[in-house]
Amino acid sequence: MFYGTIRGHYQHVPSTSQPLFKAVYPMTQKFTDRLNALWQYPLPHHVLSRAIYKATRIQAKPVKNALIRAAIRHFDIDMSLAAEQDINAYPHFNSFFTRTLRADARPVCQGKNEIACPVDGAISQLGDISNGRIFQAKGHDYSLEALVGGYKHLHDEFDGGEFATIYLSPRDYHRIHMPLSGKLREVIYIPGRLFSVNAATTRAIPGLFARNERLVAVFDTEIGPMAVILVAAIFVAGIETVWSGNFGDDMFRKFQHWNHAGDPHLPQVSLGKGEEMGRFNMGSTVILLFGKNKMNWDAQAKANTTVQMGQKLGLFAEQPLKRP
Repeated sequence: MFYGTIRGHYQHVPSTSQPLFKAVYPMTQKFTDRLNALWQYPLPHHVLSRAIYKATRIQAKPVKNALIRAAIRHFDIDMSLAAEQDINAYPHFNSFFTRTLRADARPVCQGKNEIACPVDGAISQLGDISNGRIFQAKGHDYSLEALVGGYKHLHDEFDGGEFATIYLSPRDYHRIHMPLSGKLREVIYIPGRLFSVNAATTRAIPGLFARNERLVAVFDTEIGPMAVILVAAIFVAGIETVWSGNFGDDMFRKFQHWNHAGDPHLPQVSLGKGEEMGRFNMGSTVILLFGKNKMNWDAQAKANTTVQMGQKLGLFAEQPLKRP
């Protein structure tokens, strides 16, 4: 038998059946997560993102085709789902990365009161927004008000409601669609850092999603306000919407707030459930917010499960739900 000391506590590890690394794994994983996060702090995030932006728009056929083939092979991308399957038809890598899918590839749920998943990806976390805090990972939560740019009226509309955080990996479809039909009320662009948003980084960096650059789009729907928040990440400052084009490609873009409902000079945008509302030029994370007692998540929608755009993510209530 072996008795090892971990943070002052003796850990009993049978020498023949359980190697020492199993006992120290939780501590090792925490150290690895912190190390993974540490190297990101000094990086010139926006300079790197701008370089990737330019590289992914190279139109020289040998270069862009080599990049596309490498991505397909490395990330095991299923091109049979793409509307355009010939890589030669894509003018550059980014057009491939943000490719459209076949019309039948992602049917949108049509059941009564069903809320559609906006993206392909994996659910990082979902659940209640409690006392103005949103759960990020074990040991970490962050401020709802900070996430939405410091606007108290948005904090008040979503506090006590529901959230879902969905991570898009490089192999996923990168267009974002409407979970419900809605009319665009306001948009907030919030500059910030561009930390990675993978699982290891969410476990290590406090308040990650309220620190990264993001775009908050608030829609008025039949169940009240709904926020679709597009969070940028390392190498991914290119957020695009169908009503305004690119956000984040300018390294010096400042905090901005557009009140579409109150300004007739801004586009008046209404989108149906399942319609495209934006895209990521490279992958990142989408956060959904719903108001208090307005909806329930589907029983199959759980943290660490994969999802596809259009599948049922939850059900909304025609009358406010009664909860303790």
